[in-house]
Amino acid sequence: MTPSSRTVRRTAALAVTAAAALAVTVAQTPAQADNKPSRTVDVRLIGINDLHGNIEPPTGSSGRVTLSDGTTVEAGGAAYNATHIKKLQSEVKNSVIVGQGDLIGASPIVSALFHDEPTVEVLNHVGMDTTAAGNHEFDEGYRELLRMQKGGCHPVDGCQFNDRYEGADFPILGANVTLAKNDLPALPPFWVEFREGVPIGFIGMPLKDVPILVDPNGIKELEFGDEVKAANRYADLLNWLGVKSIVLLIHQGDNTSGGGPDDCRTVEGGPGRRIAEQVSPKIDAVFSGHSHQHYNCTVTDPAGNPRPFIEGLAFGRELSVVDLKIDKRTREVVRSATVARNRVVTKDVTPDPAIQAIIDQAKAKSGPIANRPVGTIAADVPRAQNAAGESPLGYLIADSQLAATQGNGAVLALMNPGGVRADLSFASSPAGEGDGVVTYGEAFTVQPFGNILQTVTLTGAQIKAALEQQWQVVNGATRQIVLQPSKGLTYSWSASAPIGSKVSDVVLNGAPLDPAASYRVTINSFLQGGGDGFSVFTGGTAITGGGIDLDAFAAYLTANPGTTPPALGRITTTP
Repeated sequence: MTPSSRTVRRTAALAVTAAAALAVTVAQTPAQADNKPSRTVDVRLIGINDLHGNIEPPTGSSGRVTLSDGTTVEAGGAAYNATHIKKLQSEVKNSVIVGQGDLIGASPIVSALFHDEPTVEVLNHVGMDTTAAGNHEFDEGYRELLRMQKGGCHPVDGCQFNDRYEGADFPILGANVTLAKNDLPALPPFWVEFREGVPIGFIGMPLKDVPILVDPNGIKELEFGDEVKAANRYADLLNWLGVKSIVLLIHQGDNTSGGGPDDCRTVEGGPGRRIAEQVSPKIDAVFSGHSHQHYNCTVTDPAGNPRPFIEGLAFGRELSVVDLKIDKRTREVVRSATVARNRVVTKDVTPDPAIQAIIDQAKAKSGPIANRPVGTIAADVPRAQNAAGESPLGYLIADSQLAATQGNGAVLALMNPGGVRADLSFASSPAGEGDGVVTYGEAFTVQPFGNILQTVTLTGAQIKAALEQQWQVVNGATRQIVLQPSKGLTYSWSASAPIGSKVSDVVLNGAPLDPAASYRVTINSFLQGGGDGFSVFTGGTAITGGGIDLDAFAAYLTANPGTTPPALGRITTTP
């Protein structure tokens, strides 16, 4: 099916749904009295979440799936993904391809260099029907997300991947996303697909915490509401329209205690399960995302009926498959017949040639930039944090940001750990040989967001308050986000102290931090806008812009050949 015909079909689908609402409702009839079996339609739902532009097969641990028995299998890659999807579709008469968000954003350079246009083109060719927006769909702001949907060249970089960018053929949904000025939907809240004349409704949305996960400056005109309330509102609307089979695509999920693709070992009290259990009984299945974990669970809805709650591993390593049986007369899902599973995207199949051609084009165009050396390292620089919250790579990035902004008078830099996306590896080949060369592409993979550095004036009291905000109560649970300080700052924090009083002994360049003194502090635009809940940074004054964070990182590596991992000890803990 061509993109244009898909668009026409979808437009007609919604028009028919709205115009025939009363007719559809009236047409519902009681069960037949002759005891003949109801005619049903089988529909396979194929979900993908948290792709993050990984159109090439991901590498290292990001390219492996751990099975229930503890063994691992290499997985992922859009060309393999497409082959597995075609195989799944060939096994049934009816299928719908859906997404649970973060299909773009925080992507490898092969896609991100072109603002993820290659990934959207891949998804168009695969036949994506609809997807929820995730938080990373908002990385470049609301206006850029609209461009990704509707098409058009990038306002700054133009069209670099192809002469034209046609946009996504599938609607990107945000049922809980509204315009602040009038409370109207900022994105389509739901979508309806028809299979054998039966409508299937899809409600999609990101998690409500998007404002603290992306640069707030790009979403100032938006509000993000409660997920359960939004899901229930549109489930009621769809039901009134005569759509009785309803699926929730939610970019919120749970962590796990391990397990394989079809185990259900979610951590108790997770936000994903809470949503899956609390949303309307009218919703028949819940596809989730965001946590980058895999699980296949059955939860009980508020009416006491079972429904699947499922998520696949991130980066295209798994597809979440839910088979529904729908009664043609009542248009209701026969819950007892639902079958769910996660399918590993193994590499023992022939990669789809059309998808591989798109990938090859992106690699060819990005290669000269991605393969350019920017520096060398003497050993691996990992991003993992120790018990105190220290990350060698986080420290290195903070040091680079301080060095890049000393012309702004900066004496300190603070880096958010969520902006550090991958290890910096000494090895330069799969076999493990290493020359320590760091390419621009590798540096980009570490820092893909393109945040602008901002140097602001903060008092010592504000800096201390910002450090206290590393512990926050979110949805009734304590969340810890330890900022990575540049060299020269040391402090201690107590695990047992109450929130708001955990930090002590803050020292900058050998002197205790003076609460009344003013300091020039470099942070990225994400933090400066209050990202990750660090509202103190929004009170900074005398803002002086710097360069792009990635440029600062690359320049630091160039200026310091043979860079070694920074020593730990800037942050210590006490009982």
